[in-house]
Amino acid sequence: MKQGAANPLRFREFVTSSGELVFGGKDEDQNDALVKTAPRKNVMLHTKAPGSPFCSVGDKGEINDKDIEESAVFCARYSQDWRDNKRDVVVQQFLRSDMKKDLKMKAGTWGVGKVIKKIKVKKEDIENFNKHKEDVQRADRKR
Repeated sequence: MKQGAANPLRFREFVTSSGELVFGGKDEDQNDALVKTAPRKNVMLHTKAPGSPFCSVGDKGEINDKDIEESAVFCARYSQDWRDNKRDVVVQQFLRSDMKKDLKMKAGTWGVGKVIKKIKVKKEDIENFNKHKEDVQRADRKR
């Protein structure tokens, strides 16, 4: 997504503690749309196992390690690996410029040339993310 862009495709959204905006696809079509619209310099995340959202991190350009860690938890939280196993999830970090789509690849599938880092997201961090999300939703309903 372009800097300061709205969210017309209704991607999942997350804001890191430093204010970076993170978008995640909800299905294979959204994953394709997200990757196609992400700037080539953007940091992208996806679980090592298939079946997760691609996540595009940052709209301000100054992404720090904490932004990446928080975004990795967000990515892991919505993965099939987490849904099916409820254990630690490995998330891979790469740049949008290192991604390509072959015409033979099915919807939502992209090739990654170079993985920058593998991040092991702990089960406890995903559970804490879920708890925080539920607390925010309860507070919103009270308003």
